Amino acid sequence: MDEARARDVLAAAGLPAADATLLALGENAVFATGGLVVKVGRDAELLDRAERELALADWLAEAEVPAVRAAEPKPRLVDGHPVTVWHRLPDAVRPAEPKDLAPLLRRVHELPEPQGFTLPRRDLLGGVERWLRLAGDAIDPADAAFLRERRDSFAPTAAALTPHLPPGPIHGDALPRNVYVGPDGPVLVDLETFSSDLREHDLVVLALSRDRYGLDPAAYDAFTAAYGWDVREWEGCAVLRGARETASCAWVAQHAPANPKALAEFERRVASLRDGDPEVRWYPF
Repeated sequence: MDEARARDVLAAAGLPAADATLLALGENAVFATGGLVVKVGRDAELLDRAERELALADWLAEAEVPAVRAAEPKPRLVDGHPVTVWHRLPDAVRPAEPKDLAPLLRRVHELPEPQGFTLPRRDLLGGVERWLRLAGDAIDPADAAFLRERRDSFAPTAAALTPHLPPGPIHGDALPRNVYVGPDGPVLVDLETFSSDLREHDLVVLALSRDRYGLDPAAYDAFTAAYGWDVREWEGCAVLRGARETASCAWVAQHAPANPKALAEFERRVASLRDGDPEVRWYPF
């Protein structure tokens, strides 16, 4: 789905397409129009996820968790594309920081399981095989085999972990980019990855950002102080981190056939895992 197709779907839904501003284009095309944000899904296979995302928004609203709010309770299916409509947030007052994320995660981690719908498990490694297949001959077969072996070793180990925190609802992609700081304070956005699993999944994300992606250690310390616990103290941290690193490598691999920078970054990441070096810097491409 390209932008032109997404705008056609907007128009077919009776929403203003010509004046809409494209905010993002991926599995969803996201447009701002007036006081609304509209998400157009790639295809009908995303309808169930769209329904769950709207149910999540209602559930979070009832629990008074600051998060994006739906403007319509159900998705529309327009020309084979799920369309969801959201209230547009006011202009941001500043970029989000890790410490803004911490109290939002605490609120989510205090919630019981939702009633009326079921959250999926957080399957970090589920996409590895598909991403490696998409990489094809662009990557060294030995590297692909190495990642498959890591995946197969981490999956049962992660399933056997004893958590420090009680399991339950998690955001699933707990990064500052999924927080929006408006005039009324930080708000959670991007509800698509909400899951029910070990709460530690949400905390390992920033621990890995500190070690691999250049997050300022002081910003990480502010996050752990605001949350009240550092996941690195937990003996299972290395397991969840290793699973996430494996998935991150495989995700980059799918871009290697068309992007030489992605191939170079994939090779950097795999080499650091082979060498057992937990602090080699990883980069976007």
